[in-house]
Amino acid sequence: MRLAPTADEELFARTVRAVLERRCAPREVRAGFARGRWAELAEIGVTGLLVPEEHGGLGLGAGALVAVAEEAGRACAPEPVVEAAVAATLLARVDADGRAREWLRALAVGAAVPAVRLAGPGTAPVAHAAHANFVLVADGDTLYGRSAAEAYIHPAPGVDPGRGLAYVDMSMSPDGLLAVRQEQAVTRAARLGAIGAAADLLGAARAMLDLTVRHARQRHQFGRPIGSYQAVKHQLADVLSAVEFAHPVVLRAAYSHEHGRPSAGRDAAMAKVFASDAADLAARSCLQVHGAIGYTQECDLVLWLRRVWALSAAWGDAAHHRAAIAADLLGPAPAPPCP
Repeated sequence: MRLAPTADEELFARTVRAVLERRCAPREVRAGFARGRWAELAEIGVTGLLVPEEHGGLGLGAGALVAVAEEAGRACAPEPVVEAAVAATLLARVDADGRAREWLRALAVGAAVPAVRLAGPGTAPVAHAAHANFVLVADGDTLYGRSAAEAYIHPAPGVDPGRGLAYVDMSMSPDGLLAVRQEQAVTRAARLGAIGAAADLLGAARAMLDLTVRHARQRHQFGRPIGSYQAVKHQLADVLSAVEFAHPVVLRAAYSHEHGRPSAGRDAAMAKVFASDAADLAARSCLQVHGAIGYTQECDLVLWLRRVWALSAAWGDAAHHRAAIAADLLGPAPAPPCP
């Protein structure tokens, strides 16, 4: 059993990092979603990562998503990388009248920009809906899909402007509406979303740590770099430890998901808990080391702070997933652990 990324996944992640380092500097993150950057990510296969090969995608799995989502989090990319993977997973399982296949092909080439919400009340805003051209929303065990041009979309304020929150009304007209009962597909896709968000959080935590280490080396207090003081060293070391401990938990969740292990749901919940806790610790610690400047719009750290605060709540927060873990472990028939 191999939990670590394969050589091909590592190579793909390095390719994604190279693109994002060139196209996703902090000033570009502040500008938000960019069609040109989305198209360039599509050229290397990111948008079609989980789109089946027969529809023009790469047909890869959760392990590849973890590797790519980490890079998206590291760069604070505003594009819906995780949502594209979740949408591909859902659409590939939908037996519809051609719309699903059309959206899959469009995802593979970057022509489609998805917005997805699989949990929460019908009045909750949908991430990335402000710039999406098709929307997938689950209500119970029914999946609804619609072109954004046929749905009423009203932008909503959010902690992270890069996530493009919006309220979506799918009920304006039955024309163009995809509505299918897909309970198992929705459950599986929501699990994948939690794993992808966990990987994104770890990437963001690593970026914040790197940024703060550089700051601690450059900023001087009492004639010395603040990074030379033990209190700062220990604080940042704790962040690194939390991230490194969370990483294999996320990898195990991806393995369990991809191989259909009985513990896949619990493993995904654990991944989101560990990653959220690690990223929240990184946000608090890195902000403290930066001091009050870390809150300002001029400081790049605030970009990742907002991402962590938003993603920690997305796809189920830590409290939600802890409850799911407890329900499984303390229930009458807990799932056997993934080896």
